[in-house]
Amino acid sequence: MTRDQQRPLRVAVLGAGANGGGIGADLARAGVDVTLIEQWPAHVEAIRRDGLRVVMPGGETVTRLPTLHLCEVATLREPFDIVLMLMKAYDAGWAARLIEPHLAADGLLIGVQNGMTATTIAEVVGTHRTLGCVIEVSSEMDEPGVVMRHTPADRSWFALGALTADGHPRLAEAAAVLEHAGTVAIVDDILSAKWMKLVSNCTTLVSTAALGLPMIAALETPGMRELMVRAGNEALEVGVRDGRAVLPIFGLDDDDVARVDALVEVLLDALYAGFVLPSTTTTVLHDWRKGRRSEAEQFNGLVARRGAELGIATPANDALVEVARRIERGVLAPHPSNADVLLALASR
Repeated sequence: MTRDQQRPLRVAVLGAGANGGGIGADLARAGVDVTLIEQWPAHVEAIRRDGLRVVMPGGETVTRLPTLHLCEVATLREPFDIVLMLMKAYDAGWAARLIEPHLAADGLLIGVQNGMTATTIAEVVGTHRTLGCVIEVSSEMDEPGVVMRHTPADRSWFALGALTADGHPRLAEAAAVLEHAGTVAIVDDILSAKWMKLVSNCTTLVSTAALGLPMIAALETPGMRELMVRAGNEALEVGVRDGRAVLPIFGLDDDDVARVDALVEVLLDALYAGFVLPSTTTTVLHDWRKGRRSEAEQFNGLVARRGAELGIATPANDALVEVARRIERGVLAPHPSNADVLLALASR
């Protein structure tokens, strides 16, 4: 079924946690016909009862919008024109299969996620129904129905792109929807842009989470900035060897990334200057504090595995993956003392 151009777009946010909930609220408040689909039952019930509360620097909003339990997807009758997927990277495959029967024949499934999920999504719904996306939004959620969003729409950033060189006829339409939640850059090589975000993720997420500290405090811990930059440089080298282009993200330009040898530090400083508050912690630490596994295997683990295949040593990423595994087995807990563990492992 294709969309009748006379009716409004039907949009779904699949994964209405911290980032998904905040983005969904932005869209709803802009008049978009948006439905949230979420797997945390208490969160769904809180939104249905009280609306979705989004707390931001300088104020808060409460938005009422349709919200479904994951199990209620099977009851849907009308297809969605655009689905924004904000699930964990390791959930991309099954989540795409869940929503595919409810995606219009000419609809779009957009992985608004970290990690290299775009091709996984395309394998399920087809390249013609897939767009890749880079997201830079900082938010967290501990209480059902309440999102703490550190970067409101005027400080949030996305890159959007087709998976084929000839682009996609609905790319501008999708960007216009996402622009209600932040600045959107349309890029020609979205897979390279997503790898550049992976470089940033490999630099900051596990490294700061392992210390159990806010991102700024972790960066200031002796030896950690150097380790973080090493991890990012390893990820960059693996990507370049694998054919990924070096592209500016976070609103940087070509001049900002002209020196590849300094690129990781430029990205790191741009991230901290534009998106990190003194209290900001990463999604990895949020997961560990809630007793959940993180996406470490999809970030640093991917770099380590692909580096091994290409014959590139990745000792910093190897160390980060090992500490993440120890934390997730319960051998370690996130703590500043893990800086010594990481530095020792990375020096082997």
